[in-house]
Amino acid sequence: MLLAVLIANSEGNILVERFNGVPAEERLHWRSFLVKLGVENLRGVKNEELLVANHKSVYIVYTVLGDVSIFVVGKDEYDELALSEAIFVITSALKDVCGKPPTERLFLDKYGKICLCLDEIVWKGLLENTDKDRIKRLIRLKPPTDF
Repeated sequence: MLLAVLIANSEGNILVERFNGVPAEERLHWRSFLVKLGVENLRGVKNEELLVANHKSVYIVYTVLGDVSIFVVGKDEYDELALSEAIFVITSALKDVCGKPPTERLFLDKYGKICLCLDEIVWKGLLENTDKDRIKRLIRLKPPTDF
């Protein structure tokens, strides 16, 4: 199961988070742990260079894209390899939505579409869509129609 997807800015402030199957009382622990992990290890890392960690029998894959850090946490069948595929899809979708590796400002301007992308990629803790073209079709915002 994909336990969490977090995206934070360079100062460690969380911009987007999605938890699946993580009790509310444990979420604060995960937020602070992942932000600390990013602050300690992501300095000087190139865009989309993947880093891997283990914590409490779960796997963590994380990277930097522009001014944001992306963390994906999984357990059981979502090992380092599956998480690296998930983070590749997420970074690809972010680049498509923003048009380039995002600055914090650009990320916040495109926040709605980014959230739609994340919802299409990860659904209830499972990696749902990995095809870039399918994700683009699914997130097209259409104006409401009269019924």
